[in-house]
Amino acid sequence: MKVVILAGGMGSRLSEETDLKPKPMLEIGGKPILWHIMKLYSHHGFHEFVVLLGYKGHLIKEYFANFFLHQSDITIDVLHNKIEYHKGASEPWKITLLDTGLDAMTGSRIKKAQSHIGEAPFMLTYGDGVADINIPELLNFHKTHKKAITVTAVRPEGRFGSLKIAQGGQVVQFREKVEGDEGWINGGFFVCEPEVFAAIGEGESVLFEGAPVETLVREKKLVAYKHHGFWRGIDTLRDKNYLNDLWSKDQAAWKVWK
Repeated sequence: MKVVILAGGMGSRLSEETDLKPKPMLEIGGKPILWHIMKLYSHHGFHEFVVLLGYKGHLIKEYFANFFLHQSDITIDVLHNKIEYHKGASEPWKITLLDTGLDAMTGSRIKKAQSHIGEAPFMLTYGDGVADINIPELLNFHKTHKKAITVTAVRPEGRFGSLKIAQGGQVVQFREKVEGDEGWINGGFFVCEPEVFAAIGEGESVLFEGAPVETLVREKKLVAYKHHGFWRGIDTLRDKNYLNDLWSKDQAAWKVWK
């Protein structure tokens, strides 16, 4: 199953950092948060990724194009233009880096990935949040409930958007970043059936969390997997510093790999 990662936003609320790099490339413990997200999925056996690029996407391409180089000791023969690698370390990843446009909204980006995903279920998440989610458990929950989408519901410290969840996990209301709401929110880490593409309209301005998801809620095709463990997104410099502090103290709950 492929993992689709939304990595095209501008991260305007972190302009002091994102003027130079896209938000998914902000570093936690010396590694981009995108790397941390991929390590989580890879730890659970999911190694194939489709990364949806936009703002400064070339920096993400360059990072992965030179990934093995960055992980290795090397000897450079300048005269003969040769590089010898020593003690190379890499990951078992296959990564499709897809330019989905500078101004495209989340739904429009996902729609552009359809040809790379095909008619198969896929995972989907945002490129700016980490968690200690048990991915196989999430996938089993999705298969058991047989809905078009499973969204991971989390309870953060602050106030964001909210999910109203009925008995059995059925989502009956999905509101994104509504000021003053409390309770369960959209934490990303979705599992999607291919029918999700049909709910996404054409054009660059389709917000996935808007009409597509609202339609699926009305059709009772969206269910929530409640995650009671660690979850944190990078929305502010304070969030970035908090995650770095956890990493430096060896308290990063999302680091489930060895």
